[in-house]
Amino acid sequence: QVQFVESGGGLVQPGGSLRLSCAASGFTFGFSAIGWYRQAPGQQRELVATITSGRYTNYADSVKGRFTISRDNAKNTVYLQMNSLKLEDTAVYYCNTYYYATDYWGQGTQVTVSS
Repeated sequence: QVQFVESGGGLVQPGGSLRLSCAASGFTFGFSAIGWYRQAPGQQRELVATITSGRYTNYADSVKGRFTISRDNAKNTVYLQMNSLKLEDTAVYYCNTYYYATDYWGQGTQVTVSS
């Protein structure tokens, strides 16, 4: 079955950096678009970035110029490089794909930006 395992979250100061990883299995990863989403406490889950099978990328306006999504098809892994982190980036970050008419999500990884 489709599975995602996110990692790389943690506590970081404002202005710092983190790189999140999302290891995928159970589907044709190389042919699938993958997204990173996040959900802050009391907020709705929101799109952060997506990458298509052809490596086209899309970003939320709030992270443009600071975050970079990439993929390594040989490792079935998607990355999210997050630079210049802000307090408002604090959230649980999730991987997602839409496969055979079903949304699949990982368990998430917590990112906390705090001084």
